[in-house]
Amino acid sequence: MKILLTLIFLLPQLTFAQLSTLNGIVRGATHQPVPFASVAVVGTTLGAVADAAGHYELTGVPAGAVRLRASAVGFAPIEQRAEVTAGQPQTVDFLLQAAAADLGEVVVTGVSRATEIRRSPVPIATLSRREISLNANTNVIDAAVRGIPGLSAVTTGPNVSKPFIRGLGYNRVLTLYNGLRQEGQQWGDEHGVEVDGYDIERVEVVKGPASLLYGSDAVAGVVNLLPALPSGPEGRLRGEALNEYQSANGLVGNSLGLNYQKSGFQTSFRASHRLARDYRNSLDGAVYNTGFRELTLTGMAGVSKVWGSSHWYLTLYDNRQEIPDGSRDSLSRRFTRQVAESGLDDVKSRPLVSDDELNSYAIGPLHQRIRHYRVFTRTQLHLSGGELHLLLGAQQNTREEFNHPTAPGQPGLALRLTTYTYDVRYHLPDWQGLQISLGSNGMGQLNRHQNATDFPIPDYNLLDAGGFLLLKKPLGKLELSGGLRYDTRLVTWNDFHLAPNPATGFVGAAGPGAVGAELPFPAFRQRYQGVSASVGASYVASAQLTLRANLARGYRAPNIPETGSNGLDPGAHIVYLGNRDFRPEFSWQQDVGVLWHQTTLDASVEVFHNYVQNFIYQGRLLNEAGQPVVIVPGNTTYQFQQSAARLFGLEATLNWRPAALPWLALNNSVAFVNGQNADAKLLERQGESARYLPLIPPLRARSEVRATLPSGQGRLTGTYFRATVDGSARQNHFYALDNTETATAGYALLGLGAGTTLATAGGRPVVQLIVQVDNVFDTAYQAHLNRLKYFEYYAAAPNGRSGIYNPGRNVAVKMLVPF
Repeated sequence: MKILLTLIFLLPQLTFAQLSTLNGIVRGATHQPVPFASVAVVGTTLGAVADAAGHYELTGVPAGAVRLRASAVGFAPIEQRAEVTAGQPQTVDFLLQAAAADLGEVVVTGVSRATEIRRSPVPIATLSRREISLNANTNVIDAAVRGIPGLSAVTTGPNVSKPFIRGLGYNRVLTLYNGLRQEGQQWGDEHGVEVDGYDIERVEVVKGPASLLYGSDAVAGVVNLLPALPSGPEGRLRGEALNEYQSANGLVGNSLGLNYQKSGFQTSFRASHRLARDYRNSLDGAVYNTGFRELTLTGMAGVSKVWGSSHWYLTLYDNRQEIPDGSRDSLSRRFTRQVAESGLDDVKSRPLVSDDELNSYAIGPLHQRIRHYRVFTRTQLHLSGGELHLLLGAQQNTREEFNHPTAPGQPGLALRLTTYTYDVRYHLPDWQGLQISLGSNGMGQLNRHQNATDFPIPDYNLLDAGGFLLLKKPLGKLELSGGLRYDTRLVTWNDFHLAPNPATGFVGAAGPGAVGAELPFPAFRQRYQGVSASVGASYVASAQLTLRANLARGYRAPNIPETGSNGLDPGAHIVYLGNRDFRPEFSWQQDVGVLWHQTTLDASVEVFHNYVQNFIYQGRLLNEAGQPVVIVPGNTTYQFQQSAARLFGLEATLNWRPAALPWLALNNSVAFVNGQNADAKLLERQGESARYLPLIPPLRARSEVRATLPSGQGRLTGTYFRATVDGSARQNHFYALDNTETATAGYALLGLGAGTTLATAGGRPVVQLIVQVDNVFDTAYQAHLNRLKYFEYYAAAPNGRSGIYNPGRNVAVKMLVPF
C-alpha cells in the first residue's frame, strides 16, 4: 500500500510530454454542425463539449493509438480510431446519424468495465445533463424520475425525494456521487440526497441487484450521480452562470461553475444556492412549512496523463429544510402551527398560520438542518496492460431536526454520521478474449447523537467489507458475463441509557447511574454475511435486434433502524420499533430484455421477476384487542417485520424520429411493478389487506413530442419546442393493513416547454434560455408515493379531501450563460 500511494503522488509529476491536441467539427447527416456534442477518449477521463458551431478541442491526449467517441442527444454515437503523434495537433471530424435514443452509450456503473448499454445483461439507463436541464426540478432525483422508466421517488415536500427502483427503496437502493457511497441517514423518510443538482453531468441507474459490485444496500439497484470534468481549450478559464426561477414555490436558484485545464492538469469549482418558500396548489393554497434554503460548494483538482489519472474532490452541503406536519383548522382547512410541546399540544387549538408566514422565504422555527461534507480521491493507473482503480473517501453528515416550539434552538434529533470508504478494483489484461476484474470495497461508520432530545436509534459502530470476482467473455455476437462476491458486516453498540436532563427539561443521553435512567438500547453485537452472484448474456441477433437476460442473487444486511429502533422519529411522526433477531435479505431476480435499435426507431421491453427472502417492512403495532398501540400521543407506532416478498413488472420504451421529418422526435415510456407478500401464513393470519407491499408505484407512462428547428444562418441555434404528458394509473394494489396506505386516484399532467441558444456570429454560445410549464391545467392530484398524502389530523373534512396535495401549475425559467 505504501508503494501504491507513492506512485499515486509521484506519477503526476512525470510524462508531461508525449501529449497532443485533437480538434475538429461534429456534424449531422445533413452536414450541419451539431451544437454541444460530446467528444471523449474511450477508456480515459478526457472529454470535451463542442460549441454551438459543433467545434471541439481535446487537450492532453496521450500519443499512440486512441479510440474517440462522439455523441449528442438525438444522434447515434460514433467511434473513430486515431493515431496521435506527440506534440502535433491533429484534426478529426465526426458525422453523426440521427437516432431516437442512445442505446450505444457506454456506462461504467454496475458493470466491471466500460460497456455499451445494449450489451449489458443487467438493465442500465442514463440521463444526460441536457435532458435534466429541460425539466423544472427541485432536486436531481426528481429529474432522474422523469427521464428513466422504472425509477420512482418517495417524496416529503418538494425537496426531499428518495429513489425507488422497481418498487424497492431506502437502504435497498445505493446512491453514489461519482462512485462514492452517499451515506446520510438514508433510512429516514424525510432524508433526501445531499447533492448539488446543478453540478450533475450525467445520471446512471442500474435496475436490479448490483450487490456484486457494491455489496449490501444495492440489492435493488444503484443511482450514480456523475459530475462533469473540465472541458474546452487548454490554458483558458471556462465556466457558466445559471439562474432559475419556479413559480409554484418561488424557487430562486443561482449557480456559478468554473473549470480550467492545461498540460493534463484539471480543476473545477462550483457554488450553488437555492431558496424556496412554501409551495402552492389549487386545493391547499400555500402548504405551510415546505420551504428550504440550500447552499452547496464543490471543488476538484487532478491530473490526466498517459499513465492514467487522479482527481481529488471536496464538497460542502448545507440545507435548512422546513418540516410540514399538515395540521389545520377543522372547518376552514387553513394550516395551523404548533406552539406548545407535545405533551401540552392541542391540535384543535393551534393558531392559524398568517398569510405573511405562508409567503415568506424565512425558514420557520420547526425545521431540519443537514450538513454533509465529502473529501475523496479517484485514481486510475495503467499497469502493464491492466488497469487499477482506487477510490478513498471520508464524509460526515450532521442532521438536526428542530421540533421544540418552546425551545427553537434545541434540536430534537441530532445525529452525526462519519463514514470512511474504500473501493479498489483491478482489471487484468485480456487473456484470450476473457476479461477478468477483481476487487474489494467497504466502509467504516460511527454514528453519534449530539445535543439531542429524541433518540430513535442508538449510537453505533459499523464495519463493512467485501470482495468480488467478475468475468466477461465476448463470443462473436454472444457476450457472457458473471461473477461472485462475499460480504461481511459487523454492527456493534454499547448500552445506551437515557434520563431526564434538568438543564434542558428534556430527555438526554446519560450514564447508567443517572437519576431516572432507562435502557431503551441494550448492548448489541451482530455479524452479517452473505454471498452475491450473477450470470447473464447479451446476444446481438442483428444490427438492430439485441436480446439479453440475467439472473442475480442480491444481499442486504438489516440497517440500524430495522434492528435497533426504539423511539420517535419526529420528522415522520412515527415511533419505530426494531427487531434484533433479523436475518439478512436475499433476493433472486431474473431479467429478460429485447432491444430494437435503428436510425429512426428505438424500442425496448424489459421484464423482471424478483423474489426476496426475509423481506423487511414496517407494520403498524396492534394490541391484543387489535387496536393500534400509541406510545407517543399524536404519533403512530410501527414495528419492523420480516417475511417473503415477490415483485414483478416491466418497462417499455418506443422512440421514433420520422425519416421525412428529422427535426421531430416522439418518445414514449411505460413502467409497471407489482409487489406482493409471499408469506402464505402471514396472509392467512392478517387477511387480504396485507397482500400487497407498501410503497409500490402505480402504472406510469410518459409521452413527449419534441421539435428541434434546424440550425440556420441566424444567431439562434438548438431551438426546440416540446409537449409532455405524464400519467399515473389508479393504484388499487396497496398495503391496506391498519389503513397504512389507501387507494390513490389516477391523473395525467400536461407539460409544455421551449428553449433556444443565442450565439455570436462565430458560433460561440452567449446565453441559453429554457422555459418549462408543468401541470398546465393546474390539476389537483396526490402521487401514491407522496408521504404528505397521509398528513391529516381529521377523519373527515368539509371539502371531502384528506391529506396534502402535490404542487400545482409551475412555470420555470432557466438562463445559462457560458463563458
